[in-house]
Amino acid sequence: MKRADQCITPGLTRVFAVSVGLIVTNVFAPQTLIGVMAPPLGLGQSVSGLIAMATLLGYAAGLFLLVPLGDIVENRALVVRMLSCAAIAALAAAFAPSAATLLVALACLGAACSAIQVLVPIAASMAAPERRGGVIGDVMSGLMVGILLARPVASFVADLWGWRSYYGLSGAAMAALAVFLALRLPRRPAQARTRYSALLLSLWHLLRNEPVLRVRALSAGLAMAAFSLFWTAVALRLAGPPFLLDQRGIALFALAGAGGALVTPFFGRAGDRGWTRPATIACHLLVAVSFVLAGWGGAFGAGSSAVWPLLLLGLGAVVVDIGVTGDQTLGRRAINLLQPEARGRLNALFVGLFFLGGAVGSALSGLLWSLGSWPAVCGTGVVLALAMLLVDWRCRRL
Repeated sequence: MKRADQCITPGLTRVFAVSVGLIVTNVFAPQTLIGVMAPPLGLGQSVSGLIAMATLLGYAAGLFLLVPLGDIVENRALVVRMLSCAAIAALAAAFAPSAATLLVALACLGAACSAIQVLVPIAASMAAPERRGGVIGDVMSGLMVGILLARPVASFVADLWGWRSYYGLSGAAMAALAVFLALRLPRRPAQARTRYSALLLSLWHLLRNEPVLRVRALSAGLAMAAFSLFWTAVALRLAGPPFLLDQRGIALFALAGAGGALVTPFFGRAGDRGWTRPATIACHLLVAVSFVLAGWGGAFGAGSSAVWPLLLLGLGAVVVDIGVTGDQTLGRRAINLLQPEARGRLNALFVGLFFLGGAVGSALSGLLWSLGSWPAVCGTGVVLALAMLLVDWRCRRL
């Protein structure tokens, strides 16, 4: 029986990357589907962001309540069980008769998909310290491809067969992945011996005693809020003039952001070379620039040619994805170098906190859109980027 204390191979790295990429599609698909999911379920425009928020909140809850089990439960068995629950939750979403039922199913699906953060520490534990940033970057590239392809894939499926079919297919995919990983994933025994209640209590102590964790989680939370704000609201902007895109057109636009995943390994290796701080500042500057570009492109109205505005929006999408991807990759590297015996809990805290930021960004999107449309969205995005730079300045010694 293979164990996770062996050296990670390129083939196994690809298994981790593909697995996390497939799982994470469930978390971000609702961002591009709110326009077709909300009206039939009776949700108005100002609260449509709740659909995207539900999965993100569920994911954050799973990170705080389920992922810490990775330190006291054999990891392969935990991953397989969580993916089995994800399959059930996705099918429940596909057949949900009401908005309330759908939101509960999506929250459960998000919680089960936190299995990603059990897989990432397994990969990190198998890599030598001098290669850990590179391995995390490679796995994160799979994760980011999944995040960025979730929107176009979901839009294409919804355009062809309706949004419910997406969740039916997702349920089947999660069930198949659970079987595959049960056969392919190496075992990783528990790293700590403690009660579950004590494990949860230790989350607070880790957060209080690890300043690097606090700073990186705050930075990533702001970045994720900006990311979710952009991608939840841009579907609404693209449906209006001068673009007037349907779900298929929005899906093609969402492919533009996939290019951001290509730079993920670069940021991991930049951290290995000691360039964490300048690379982080560059990422946050990119987020600010992305919203300026997107605001410029979205300012064109009816009667204008859609070509240049669409190019500006697309460039903004690529740049925001690069900035957020880089921030997350550098943050993950820093977190995975702290306490090996608490790696599962550290990852849970880091990712859980930044996904709370993502949930806030998704919830704000509908409200900002109803209050000030696209300019309000982009203005808020710039403010979030400036807040990230303020964190960089105040915490420059970490």
